[in-house]
Amino acid sequence: MQLKSRMTLALATLLLLASSAARAQEPPGVGLAAVENAPIIDEVRLNGTVSALSRSSLSTSVAGLVQTVHVDVGDRVAQGDRLIQLDDELERHTLESARAETQAARARLQEARRRFSEARSVGAGRNIAQTEVSARESEVATAEAELARLTAGQARQAALVDRHRLTAPYAGVISARSSDLGEWVSPGDDLLTLVDIDHLRLDFQVPQEYYPKLDDRAELLVNGVPGAPVVAPIATVVPVSDPQVRTFLLRARVPDDLSLLPGMSVSALLRVDAGEQGLTVPRDAINRYPEGRTTVWIAEPDGDGAFRVREQRVAIGTGFADRVVIRDGLAGDERVVARGNEGLSDGMRVTPAEAD
Repeated sequence: MQLKSRMTLALATLLLLASSAARAQEPPGVGLAAVENAPIIDEVRLNGTVSALSRSSLSTSVAGLVQTVHVDVGDRVAQGDRLIQLDDELERHTLESARAETQAARARLQEARRRFSEARSVGAGRNIAQTEVSARESEVATAEAELARLTAGQARQAALVDRHRLTAPYAGVISARSSDLGEWVSPGDDLLTLVDIDHLRLDFQVPQEYYPKLDDRAELLVNGVPGAPVVAPIATVVPVSDPQVRTFLLRARVPDDLSLLPGMSVSALLRVDAGEQGLTVPRDAINRYPEGRTTVWIAEPDGDGAFRVREQRVAIGTGFADRVVIRDGLAGDERVVARGNEGLSDGMRVTPAEAD
């Protein structure tokens, strides 16, 4: 029984060794990629700021004493919400007086119209003189003019009362407050600061040499937290360069995937067409050595679906996305090893582990 167990163990060991030897003789699998002739993309890293489209220092248009402050810093308000109320007691009394005068003038006009209508119905020249009819007609015109004057005065006084109330011109958040109860304020004094946090823009200062390269193909990738970079649509480019730093303003809309607030910093990557074609390979295909040498492994067909590799020295240029520009060393019709290029040697036989 022991002899049989030993023979079984020996057989299993031999099979394992044979399988390991067979695997050792199999060419290693690598990932291949074609050398591509494609438009070269310039990339520039940018640091910007989240800006609110609307930021207002609010003040009243009339002088007065602060009676009520309805909001505080951090409060969110809707358009038309009351923010500050000034003492308007005297102006309201004046408005009531104006309304009374307007009502009296309206009554006088009604009486003048009645008298004029009566005179016309009697008939001029028979029971009433023509001059009396004309006089009553003039009274009507005078009463109408007086009513119009008083109505305008009442409207002006109502507007004056309304201006003692400061309301929100748009929806936003109160970011600063510089007034309190009992203070006397004058027109133009900064009482509150209102910021629209629902309509934001991303502002970047871009080096001036990139301005001619901006077109419909330009892409702005904003670094989101957390997650991968997201595309931010470019809203506008201000064609005025800052003479101090030689930059121009690029403004982009905030992607829906990002949650940002005014004043926050934001980083982005701007990609623009360099206006030329070039050979590119995946970044993982580049081998860098301590002395500064850069190479790629070129895979050449060797029959039976296998390839033989050889190391080729190359001169590289700029990089963009996941690719690197090859300035010298490749013809453009090669296939390079993009994965599994560790431990390769010249002349080694490999098999493609995945499609190009």
